Amino acid sequence: MLDLKVLREHPDEVIMGLDSRNGDFGPAIRQLIGLDGLRRQVRSDYEQAQAHGNQTGKLVGEKLRTGINPSDPEVLALKQAGVELRAQAAALQERERELDTAIQQLLLTLPNLPKPVVPIGKDETQNLEARRWGIPPIFDFAPLAHWDIGERLGLFNFARATRLAQARFVALVGDGAALEWALINFMRDRHRARGYIEILPPYLVNSDALTGTGQLPKFAEDSFRCRDDDLWLIPTAEVPVTNLYRDEILSTAELPINHYAFTPCFRREAGSYGKDTRGLIRLHQFHKVEMVKFCRPQDSEMEHQKLVADAEDLLQQLELPYRVLELCTGDLGFAAARCYDLEVWFPSQERYREISSCSNCGDFQARRANLRFKTPDKKGTEYLHTLNGSGLAVGRTYAAILENYQNADGSVTLPTVLRPYLSKDRLSGPVG
Repeated sequence: MLDLKVLREHPDEVIMGLDSRNGDFGPAIRQLIGLDGLRRQVRSDYEQAQAHGNQTGKLVGEKLRTGINPSDPEVLALKQAGVELRAQAAALQERERELDTAIQQLLLTLPNLPKPVVPIGKDETQNLEARRWGIPPIFDFAPLAHWDIGERLGLFNFARATRLAQARFVALVGDGAALEWALINFMRDRHRARGYIEILPPYLVNSDALTGTGQLPKFAEDSFRCRDDDLWLIPTAEVPVTNLYRDEILSTAELPINHYAFTPCFRREAGSYGKDTRGLIRLHQFHKVEMVKFCRPQDSEMEHQKLVADAEDLLQQLELPYRVLELCTGDLGFAAARCYDLEVWFPSQERYREISSCSNCGDFQARRANLRFKTPDKKGTEYLHTLNGSGLAVGRTYAAILENYQNADGSVTLPTVLRPYLSKDRLSGPVG
């Protein structure tokens, strides 16, 4: 959520920053400023009515203490004035609450303000490449797509999963399931070694949690909701982990807090009709290990770079070629103020595909979820800065391994770091 004070004092800069996301936010900002001005006036009127009511009540008490008859016309007039002032104050207070609600609802629809260093651009074609790591493999045969490799080796089955659920689900089988768990446990071990504390959160969360991280109200159609309860299946572990400290005040000594969580993720993919209809890239249910950081505002840029480095470490350990992109304003996620995407090489497509998105959300989510910390002098509180990043999306990592490590005989060599988890060095045929 944007800082209303910044919006009030620097409306032109806010509009310019938000419009760089390829939107027209001027009308909404001007409406907010109008509602905020009206609310402040109503608040002032309420305080005046309340003060006059209190003053009138004191006058009645003073006159009664002099022995005046309570039925005296002057006393009755003062009492009536007091009743009217209290009614006026109550009406103004209710109006203020209505305006507060309208302001909050409108604020919740606005995306985060990009940091000044974020490159201006209209869409993903204008993202800036920061660096590359590794060399894409060169094959002396036509490389297969990961779905062909996996089904030939009996690692997964889409047809049976579709019968169980619907399209965009997969059943992992034998070594296919073992490879998934190997990746999950490898990622968990690496994050633990780098100082992250593991969280095993609920997979169902309430509406407040999704509002806190920015999925609601704007992206309700992308999530699965329970019919009879105020509960939603999580689209990413970012949601429960970021909300772990909702409405709490942390101490400066606790910061930074670094968590990771392995969870299944559930997404309707409502806006992706026709995209990646085959394979593991875009499923309704998939596994992911997520990193979440909480830190002081002055540390968030440093922690962002660490977050990206921690995601890169996993790809380097797996020896998968990748590149790092800094997203332009037009490609930023709703809650992100700055973001780097890691894209891994897919030989069958001869292109890099996103495998991790590392976002610095500033105080945007903290304002929505009321995440604060005590200032060093302990005289006040500030909003935390929150950061999150995939470390990594397991299915996409799985797919990248199958494609980059495939062999001419149809087998797949395993990355060296995964071999202890599977007690073998290659996948060569159906097991189980």
